[in-house]
Amino acid sequence: MAEKTTIARPYAQAIFAIAQEQGALAKWSAMLGLTATVVSDPQVVPLIGNPNVTREQIVDLLFGVCGDNLNDTGKNMVRVLADNGRLNVLPEIAALYEVERARAEGTLEAEVISAAELSSAQQQTIAEALKKRLGREVTLEVTIDASLLGGVIIRAGDLVIDNSAKGKLAKLSHRLLG
Repeated sequence: MAEKTTIARPYAQAIFAIAQEQGALAKWSAMLGLTATVVSDPQVVPLIGNPNVTREQIVDLLFGVCGDNLNDTGKNMVRVLADNGRLNVLPEIAALYEVERARAEGTLEAEVISAAELSSAQQQTIAEALKKRLGREVTLEVTIDASLLGGVIIRAGDLVIDNSAKGKLAKLSHRLLG
């Protein structure tokens, strides 16, 4: 994974620079998301790097699936990645691009894992507290994991807050045994 990220980073940075120049951050998010989804499809994965399938055939396949959702610069990106044998890192490029976009827009996506359903008021309280702590607009992605027993785990960038009953029990156990 780290190797793919290392390979993807310069592409993501270059694409982000182009997107900023064009004033099309959202459009590039959509193009990268779509192409990343296509190259990750279980029917497409075996074709990438297959010696019996030319790069031009793969490019044509991507253009056919993506259709008008790719502009000329997006098509050039696909060609460059194909020519360099890097289509398989498109998901990492898309993820790194989104990190750059969020940084530029002053936003952050936080993952909230809760033991039970959170009300919209609870979600709003969490989002406001994270905004105050991190100094950025925060959007939440909430999932339910009943195995937490109670409480929440919040992941926002490098910040991890484990306020779950399961996490507290593990800490207590570690203190008692350690």
